[in-house]
Amino acid sequence: MTLSAKDVEGIIYNGLPAAGDAGVVVESVGGNRARVRFPFRGSMIRPGGTVSGPTMMSLADTAMYAAILGRLGGLEMAVTQNLNINFLSKPGQVDLIGEAEIIRLGRRSAVMEVRIYSEGSDEMVAHVTGTYALPGGKTG
Repeated sequence: MTLSAKDVEGIIYNGLPAAGDAGVVVESVGGNRARVRFPFRGSMIRPGGTVSGPTMMSLADTAMYAAILGRLGGLEMAVTQNLNINFLSKPGQVDLIGEAEIIRLGRRSAVMEVRIYSEGSDEMVAHVTGTYALPGGKTG
């Protein structure tokens, strides 16, 4: 069952109400991809005026989850098995965009990649790879 971006956003909000509080927007899902926006908030900033690492990790994880849901349907129990992040440049104090892609989909896991950008810039601020464990060996 393929879900729309709004369907995926609803599942995320239902399972993690803090995502709704943060204003997370699932902009698109399709095929093996998802695009998620984290609206900028002053609470994202850490000393030195940059967006905090945990904020970018949360965006990456949310984008990976959105890609899984968009590709495989209502698979709410898919969970992060691994997440590796490389911080590449200082993000602006603007919305952050996470573009996720499933690069390998197996029976029990999905290997993912996420590219994080500051809104309005083509310069990647972080590169993320991760693996999601899929319950019951589900593939779409």
